[in-house]
Amino acid sequence: MLSNLWRVSVRTMSTAAKTASTSTTPVYPFSKTALIPNQVVAPITPKLREGKGIMQHLQKTLFTPEKAKMMEELFSRKSPKQLQPGSIVTVLSEQAPTTFTGVLIAIRRRGPDTSIRVRNILQRTGVEMQFFPNSPHLKEIKVLKTPPKGRMRRAKLFYLRDSPEKMSMLAGGKN
Repeated sequence: MLSNLWRVSVRTMSTAAKTASTSTTPVYPFSKTALIPNQVVAPITPKLREGKGIMQHLQKTLFTPEKAKMMEELFSRKSPKQLQPGSIVTVLSEQAPTTFTGVLIAIRRRGPDTSIRVRNILQRTGVEMQFFPNSPHLKEIKVLKTPPKGRMRRAKLFYLRDSPEKMSMLAGGKN
C-alpha cells in the first residue's frame, strides 16, 4: 500500500505528467512532446488577386507551336505517323548537338510530361536514355524504321534489356 502511494506521488511530480495536465489542447495530436512551429502564411498581394503571374507559368509549361505539332504527329493515338514501341528512332538534342539512335522500348503518355525511352548497345554495353519531347533541349525525333510486322505485341519492351539478340534482330529488321 505504501509503495503504491509512493509511486502515485512520484508520477504526479514528474515533468511529463505536469505538461500533460497543464496543456488543455494538444498542439500535435499524436505526440504530447512534439513542438510545431507557427506556420507563416504568405500574404495575398493585389497582383496575385488579379491573376498576374499565371501567364508566365502557362508559357513555361505549355507547348510551343512546333512542339505541339510534333506531339500531335508522333504521340497522338489517331495519327498515322504515331511512334510505336519497337521502332528505330533518332533523337536530336539541341543542348550539345548530339544524336542518339536506338530502339524505342517505351512511351509514357502524360500530356506535357510525355516521355520516351530509347535503348541502344554501344561497345557491348546497354545504354538507355529517357527523353521528354516537350523539353526545350530536344530538337527533333526521326523515325528511321517502323517495327517489323506493323507493331509489337507489348507496349513496353523492357524484356529487351535481358536479351540483346532480340534487340539486334529488331534493328536488323528480321522477324
